[in-house]
Amino acid sequence: MTFPFNARAPSFDADAINATIQQALASAGLNTTTGPMHDVTQTIRRALASGRPAGAAPKFDNKSVIDVAARIIPPGPDTNTQQLPGRFEAHQFSNGAGSRAYKVYVPTQTSDSPRAMIVMLHGCTQSADDFAAGTQMNRLAHQHNLLVVYPEQAANANASKCWNWFNPQDQLRGAGEPSLIAGITSEVAHRHAVDQRRIFVAGMSAGAAMAMVLGETYPELFAGVGTHSGLPYGSAHDIASALAAMKGARSATPPRKAAQALPVIVFHGDQDQTVQHTNSARIVQQALDAHGAQPGYAGLRVSTRCGVTPAGRRFSCTVHTDTTGQARIESWTLHGAGHAWSGGHASGSYTDSNGPDASAQMLRFFLSLLPASLVDS
Repeated sequence: MTFPFNARAPSFDADAINATIQQALASAGLNTTTGPMHDVTQTIRRALASGRPAGAAPKFDNKSVIDVAARIIPPGPDTNTQQLPGRFEAHQFSNGAGSRAYKVYVPTQTSDSPRAMIVMLHGCTQSADDFAAGTQMNRLAHQHNLLVVYPEQAANANASKCWNWFNPQDQLRGAGEPSLIAGITSEVAHRHAVDQRRIFVAGMSAGAAMAMVLGETYPELFAGVGTHSGLPYGSAHDIASALAAMKGARSATPPRKAAQALPVIVFHGDQDQTVQHTNSARIVQQALDAHGAQPGYAGLRVSTRCGVTPAGRRFSCTVHTDTTGQARIESWTLHGAGHAWSGGHASGSYTDSNGPDASAQMLRFFLSLLPASLVDS
């Protein structure tokens, strides 16, 4: 990740530099209030303070930084749900790994058969309400009569409310945050008679990286994975490797190898300065490797199309389909876009209204997948 300082600031503006470093570390999910990173940041702060010109006024223009603090979306009805007839319920889930709050959007329509469900994982500094407002996934859920679940990271688990995708203990089945999110998913699925063959998980940034972890550790629970501005499974194992992975660098320690050939849809802006666009290619390659390792693998056919949205955003979309014509891997590159949810609404943070609509495309991809029971029959 780069540290874009304010070009209009004085030649040495300690507070601006400090604030930028804090924002950059927070975007990586690093807790600078305790532990070794606290000592590092305190050392930097003291060094900068000793060199600040006397009387220099603190200046910082957060337009020059991608990861500014997310706007607070108050709990309860918001711009995303106030005109929807469904319910947006708040719940709490606990297991041996801890406790997490979550919200569920439940449409009011009845259904003759079990409904599909998508689990949405927010990015750093975001909340369930914020992410719901920005992605507008509840509106799509109302249209398609499906459920949406928004697990929420706890501030005491990560000061920036990032999912801890880079911790080895949070990359395993039956442990840490994967077990919490899987537990929330199962709880909602049983409470609302969800179609167990059509449960999907998607996320933004740190949430996207955690979505990849869930696809690998709970493949029997999730039928497909969606990532926006994310990273491949096992691409980091500590703070240093997390920063390197976000910058697009290859770690000296090879990432974990994914074994689960789940369908995956990927969105990423090629001007993303927080999580480099090269990570999207690595997600795709990881998925290709997992598919290629499956018994009876017959290869995937590749096609690419390009387009321009009505708002002028150029994009390219590469699709890998199997011998039946079913899309297994789909990758969207958003030309000129940064670290923001494509097609998102301004009522939520980290959104880019220029499109294409990532929420609609992910849902289209998920709902087009044939349940495994039908494929095997």
